[in-house]
Amino acid sequence: MKLTIPSTVGLVSTSLLLGSLIGNVLAHPSPDPKANWVRKARGRKNFSRDPYAHTGATACVDSNATKITAPYKNVWDELDDTEAAAVVQWLFRQPELNLTVSDQAGNWDNAILLVELMRPNKTDVLNYIDHKGAAPPVYAHVVIDHRASVEPYYGDLLVGPLPVKNGTTKWEPLEYPYTRKTQGHVRNLDADDTLQQSWLYNLSASISDITLDLWNGTALGLDNDTLDIWGIDPLWQDDGRIVRWDTWWNYPVDEFDAETLLPLGLFVKSDVTGRDPSKWKLEGWLYNDIFYETTKEFRKAYFSPGFIKLGANVEGDWARTDQQGPVLPMDKNYPPLAVAPTGARYSVDVARKYVEWMDFSFYVGFSRDTGVSLYDIRYKGQRVLYELGLQEALAHYAGNDPVQSGTSYLDSYYGFGPYAFELLKGYDCPSYATYLNTSFYISETTHTHLNSLCLFEFDADFSMQRHSTSSYVSSTKNIYFTLRSVSTVGNYDYMFSYSFYMDGSISVEVRASGYIQSAYYANNGDYGYHIHDSLSGSMHDHVLNFKADFDILGLDNTIELVNVVPVSKSYPWSGGKTRNTMMLERSIVESENDSRFNFAANAATQVKVINMDQRNKYGEYRGYRILPSTGVSHLTVEESSNLVNAARWAGYDIQVTKQHDTEPRSAHAYNSQDVSNPPVNFDEFFNGENLTQTDLVLWLNLGMHHVPHTGDLPNTVFTTAHSGIQFFPTNYLLGDPSRETVSMVRINYDNGTVTEVDTFGQKDNSCAVDFTPAEIDLWSYHGDVVVRKFPYDPNDPYYETDSIV
Repeated sequence: MKLTIPSTVGLVSTSLLLGSLIGNVLAHPSPDPKANWVRKARGRKNFSRDPYAHTGATACVDSNATKITAPYKNVWDELDDTEAAAVVQWLFRQPELNLTVSDQAGNWDNAILLVELMRPNKTDVLNYIDHKGAAPPVYAHVVIDHRASVEPYYGDLLVGPLPVKNGTTKWEPLEYPYTRKTQGHVRNLDADDTLQQSWLYNLSASISDITLDLWNGTALGLDNDTLDIWGIDPLWQDDGRIVRWDTWWNYPVDEFDAETLLPLGLFVKSDVTGRDPSKWKLEGWLYNDIFYETTKEFRKAYFSPGFIKLGANVEGDWARTDQQGPVLPMDKNYPPLAVAPTGARYSVDVARKYVEWMDFSFYVGFSRDTGVSLYDIRYKGQRVLYELGLQEALAHYAGNDPVQSGTSYLDSYYGFGPYAFELLKGYDCPSYATYLNTSFYISETTHTHLNSLCLFEFDADFSMQRHSTSSYVSSTKNIYFTLRSVSTVGNYDYMFSYSFYMDGSISVEVRASGYIQSAYYANNGDYGYHIHDSLSGSMHDHVLNFKADFDILGLDNTIELVNVVPVSKSYPWSGGKTRNTMMLERSIVESENDSRFNFAANAATQVKVINMDQRNKYGEYRGYRILPSTGVSHLTVEESSNLVNAARWAGYDIQVTKQHDTEPRSAHAYNSQDVSNPPVNFDEFFNGENLTQTDLVLWLNLGMHHVPHTGDLPNTVFTTAHSGIQFFPTNYLLGDPSRETVSMVRINYDNGTVTEVDTFGQKDNSCAVDFTPAEIDLWSYHGDVVVRKFPYDPNDPYYETDSIV
């Protein structure tokens, strides 16, 4: 079947049968040379040489993003393979570090956890990109896992300058970006995780007859275990003690990742302070809301007449994500499809991860802790944002039991980079998108996630502008451009989308899917709905912190609040009577003493980043407004018992600070290891500094209050677990810049007859697309490409995909 369409429309949605176009047209070839190592995909159908010769229409252009050269190098990009390998080899030559290769390291050995680019200071970068100075020197951020000590710790090091040269390259403790100055040391509560797991198996063995009776299973650390044991994160850190609460879970019986839906309702408390397991203590058991201080007490109660035994959560179809039930009417027909008929309308420097679309440009950075970030975002040639990216993600649970009550994940500890897996073409992103690779270092290897970032244009399901009169109707397509990644951190899949619009707006959206971490239903009615036989949906808050370093027409910016307020006011024309109405109140956030606040009720306050030295021709301050596009949330829990000082950024919607090179992040990946005295205590960013006409950073929280319901089984869906914020120009330009697009139409009519159709040049040419029923080639999906760094052998890669669970 053939369809002739305008060659420059941008995007077309159609419900015609899909064809080989979907597997071929614009999927960007992997920019990484290691793509040659990938196994061959199954064959794809291809276009004939000239299938449209007889139609009078030309074939649609099959092209990738236009290749361009970035105006300067990407100083935020990760170290390449050779640089990372050189750093690792140099570190192993430093005897004072006492390093052991990770594959051979035990609980009492030091090992390298992380080697990544140390992001350069903003002041140094601006000298390079704005003032044509030298590029900032390159340094590596290294994390050493020091376990050869009775007090194990993670050590942050600064190594450089790079490239490595004997005599000039040095290492020093990295502490300047952190509020706590302790030579880059953060205690490690997980140094003996294997011993603690053995401890739990021994506890489980002491009641194996009970677990067999209750659930016909055991958790003993054996291959035939049918039960698992794990619990709170972070561990309780009270009065110098380290305390665990753990619970039993049923294992799934197949490949579905449903374990977090299978809690069993038995809990155990342990004191695991120190590194000597002989001094660890069992502190009690909890079952059906009854606490037993000893195993003997629990066993006695269990085998007594009248003891109540609760039901188990067992996997079934209710926990599986494959298609189930009768097929919906007409659902086997192909759904609507978006295509880019003339190829990508944007440009990319793949090597430098630099992107241009319409009047926007930006650089892409990537890190282990936080995944993707955007830098030097420019609109119409002017920088709007120096940096925009995730800082930390919190999932704070609550429940009647100690595991739900004690769980508050800080996900940068696990990292968003390691779990930014390959994207599914045609599902996560349009099949015609441009796909880029990302890499991260772990344990003397560099892992490259193929096709883990996507870039694409899309046509929103509503127009950007329209208006009808008695003589004409006009409308403008809402075409936008998106950079997207998805990170699967444990049971949750987080989708991050950074989008750019024709009207100059920028948006950030976060969506969550995957399996919920559920609770056992007994006595949990105040904390969640009863959603399956023995299951409660455990309530929790998602709070995700983003850094938005605005530079509106220069570095000197100010926060202006414009409030819509009710008033009673008389006017010269109101005859002496008071009228109830509303008006604007303008104010300035003058210092950090007043710079932590929430979006106002009834959306009554406009939050704007302005430059008071840059007014438009009408005297109004030029700036960008900050506005939630979907629900945002800050943490409900006040003074969290779990987190103490580890997530002080989570308590407000918006927080504003003066920019300092010594405050690059609101969090640290190991804040959970010392919640009372974390490496970064965000409260300490606020010391009353003046915020008028200075370099500002906005710290913005997205998130959702999630109370899982039956519709969250088997998985939470992206449509409802969604939060977003947008930045849009306010008095920044003298008109709507989207008028510059030709993706619009005006139709004049008179007395029921169309007299003119003006498409502004976008239908001057046409092309044809051949749609033949075919599936997307999903057989080309790969694992990570892994290259060893010590010893370094780039010619011996292998495939491996790791996950937390």
